[in-house]
Amino acid sequence: MNPDFKSRQLSFLLQNVAVTLILLGIHSYLLSHFAENTNFIIPIWQIYVFHFAVTTLLYSVINYQYSRGKTEIFNLFMGFTFLKMILSIVFLLPVLLSDSDNKQPEVFNFFIPYFLYLFFEVYSLTSFFQKKP
Repeated sequence: MNPDFKSRQLSFLLQNVAVTLILLGIHSYLLSHFAENTNFIIPIWQIYVFHFAVTTLLYSVINYQYSRGKTEIFNLFMGFTFLKMILSIVFLLPVLLSDSDNKQPEVFNFFIPYFLYLFFEVYSLTSFFQKKP
């Protein structure tokens, strides 16, 4: 296996763990102060496990394809981003189909980290594309 692939992958995994722990900590702190009486259908830790797993999978596939010499991966990135959107809707189906009055906070609980992870993905991918091989 390509040593550049392994080093990029390990670096990304460490960064992803750090981002996840920081965001989870901040999110938990904010919820404990501003939404302490709100009962959420989807626990916050499940939201972050979902985002961590999907982000890691997307980055890993693109990193693997890039290490094989395929630098034209825009279509792959767009396809995986579309798949990520579909998986997000499926993940949120219990909230969307529920009779709960708290749908808006639940959706915000999910999509604020979603966009932060999307920014992290794009930043991570562009940072290693900018490096000359």
